[in-house]
Amino acid sequence: MKKSKKKRGGLFKVSAPMLVALLVAVFPVFGLINAGVAGADSPTTGFYLDLGASASVGIQPTISDPRGQLTANGYSNDLVAYESARGVTLHLTELGCPGESTVTMMNGGDRCYPYHDTQFEEALTFLRSHQTTAGIVTIDLGFNNVRRCLANQTANQTCVKYQIRELRQQLPTILEGLKNVAGPNVTFVGLGHYDPFLADALLGPAGAQFAAASATTINRLNAALQSIYTDAGVPMATVGAAFESRDVAQVLLTGKGMVPENVAQTCVLTWMCQAAPYGPNLHPNDHGYATIAAAIESVLKAPW
Repeated sequence: MKKSKKKRGGLFKVSAPMLVALLVAVFPVFGLINAGVAGADSPTTGFYLDLGASASVGIQPTISDPRGQLTANGYSNDLVAYESARGVTLHLTELGCPGESTVTMMNGGDRCYPYHDTQFEEALTFLRSHQTTAGIVTIDLGFNNVRRCLANQTANQTCVKYQIRELRQQLPTILEGLKNVAGPNVTFVGLGHYDPFLADALLGPAGAQFAAASATTINRLNAALQSIYTDAGVPMATVGAAFESRDVAQVLLTGKGMVPENVAQTCVLTWMCQAAPYGPNLHPNDHGYATIAAAIESVLKAPW
């Protein structure tokens, strides 16, 4: 299986040139097809509005805050770097909030928008003020809707059913609202999700049972998201596929022995298998965020 990037000071570091090389390696055909996209008939500047929860703002455990804090090494930063290498300048605005679900996105009550404000309203205001500008909007929601159903190594499928039903009601409203106020040259991309709890398969029989149950939950979530985004005419970056979440072929993982590929990739691309104080932490590392950026890049359409 693929090896992780070199670690330094507990963090996975991926330089901008390494990022471009990774994205081209992951999606070589896409890179060739779109090599001339930023040409005379396409914009070379635009905005990038990044919406969602903690992963959307690059949360990772750091020396100063092992629980996780915002970094400049998230997938939005990676996507900006990749587009810059292709001659396209994106001006990044991140409105994401750790813990955000579709409920708090619409109604508030999160840690970022406490005073009768919401990420949704902020996004609408931004798009109204940029209607004549080309841009990209990524939407990273859904995981926190079902995360509450996966507490204490237990997957509550009754809870999952309710949360996905709520997601199916709220996310289309969010998408419709955003698209209604966006200008004609705005490209939307939705994100699917990887399953960080696959790493629990390394924690004995009970952990393996929970990992299997979490996989069922995240597969249900991604199926719902794919349906919602398809109905809205929005492409979805299949992050779970990029993380090999369904691949159970046995591979050798250093220090762990033979494990399923999806478990190994979870260890390589997230902080779930790291020792304290950095792990276990469900957020991607630098390599994981670059992989998500590649998944987004693979579904971006012209003018980008």
